[in-house]
Parts: sequence; C-alpha cells; structure tokens
Amino acid sequence: MKKAFRPAFAVTIPVFCGYLFIGFAFGVMLRDIGYTSPWAFLTSLTVYAGSGQYLLVSLLAANASLITVALMTLLLNCRHIFYGLSFLETFHKMGHAKWYMIFSLTDETYSLLCSLKTPQDVDPNAMRLWIAMLDHSYWILGSVIGAIIGGVLPFDSTGIDFAMTSLFTVIFVEQWMSSKQHIPAFLGIGAAAISLALLGPDNFILPAMLAICVMLIALRSRLEKEVPQ
Repeated sequence: MKKAFRPAFAVTIPVFCGYLFIGFAFGVMLRDIGYTSPWAFLTSLTVYAGSGQYLLVSLLAANASLITVALMTLLLNCRHIFYGLSFLETFHKMGHAKWYMIFSLTDETYSLLCSLKTPQDVDPNAMRLWIAMLDHSYWILGSVIGAIIGGVLPFDSTGIDFAMTSLFTVIFVEQWMSSKQHIPAFLGIGAAAISLALLGPDNFILPAMLAICVMLIALRSRLEKEVPQ
C-alpha cells in the first residue's frame, strides 16, 4: 500500500483539481439551504454521487420524500451499473475491498481505472484502492471547505457545474493520448451524439450507454487482438 500511494496520487491530480472545485460548490449550495459543514461531510462520505448530490440539494430544499430522493438518485446515477460490469472480475479479486470499490466507482474514478498503468513494483489492486480513496477524500474535502466558507462569505455558484465538463475533457484527452486504439472513443462519441439528437439532453444517457455496451461486446474480439497485452 505504501508503494502504491505515490503513483496513485500522481494520476489523481486532475481529479483533485476538479473535485475540490466542484465539491466546494456543493458545500456552498448545501449551506445555502441551511445545512452546515458536518452535513456536507456526512453526505459526501455516504452518498458520494457527484451530480446526484447536486440534485439532492434541490430535493432537500423542496422537502421531497425519501422515496422521491431514492428514485431520482437511481435514475440519475444508474449509468454506474454499466461501469461496474467491466470491473466485475477485477473487483472480485480484491477481497473485502471490492465493496468499497463498487461504492466509490464514480465517472472520474472509472476513467482512471480504465487507463491505469501500474509500475512494476506496485500491486495493481493496492493502486486501484488508493485511487478510489483519494478521489473520495478530494470530494469530501471540497464539500467541507465549501460549507465552511459558504457560511462566512457570499458565493455565486452560477456556471460552476462547467468544471465537471472540463474535468471529463481532461481525462478523455489523457486517455486518447495514452492509447493507440481509438475505436471505443469514436463509438462513445457517435452513440452519445446520435442519442442526444434523437432523445434530447434529458433522456440520452442510458440509451447511449446501452448502445456503447452492445457495440463493444460485438467488437470485443477485434479490439482485444489490436490492443497489446
């Protein structure tokens, strides 16, 4: 675990920059509706759903029922089911840590794990666990700082959600540059664009993810042959 910390921290720096800023905005928004820093800490520790937490602020402000919160969170974050499918065997080999890995599999953590290159003297599973824990800690830290500062200084969060888009872009570019195989990227872009054009911004994610999974499964043999082992 000690050897794995340094390389894990290095690859999570882009996520650190993004999560600190985005988590900060969440903390400010949570403070605006009357919840202090301990609530920001507990929410980010136990929910840890990114965009789901932004939605949670609106639902709490509207006094939504627990059932409504649960259903809305499921619909917004069910794309993570597709992420987990590709790591079933990997997480199973991690023993009890698999439960935390499943819980902490956010969009950004998933992207880092997909493109992970482990140094020869480092345990891959230890590095995966560090990546998950570090990303989680960044989000918690940003949330708590935002809740604390939000109670002291006025803060306008308009447009701050663009930081998430920027973070996705950085991770995508890094993966593109580190890989010689770009077919999955083109499939993802194409499926998302077509789904967005046909279904609109509110309904395109799940159909796009399903289409991507089907195409990747169909092309699995070809992709495995072209990627060096």
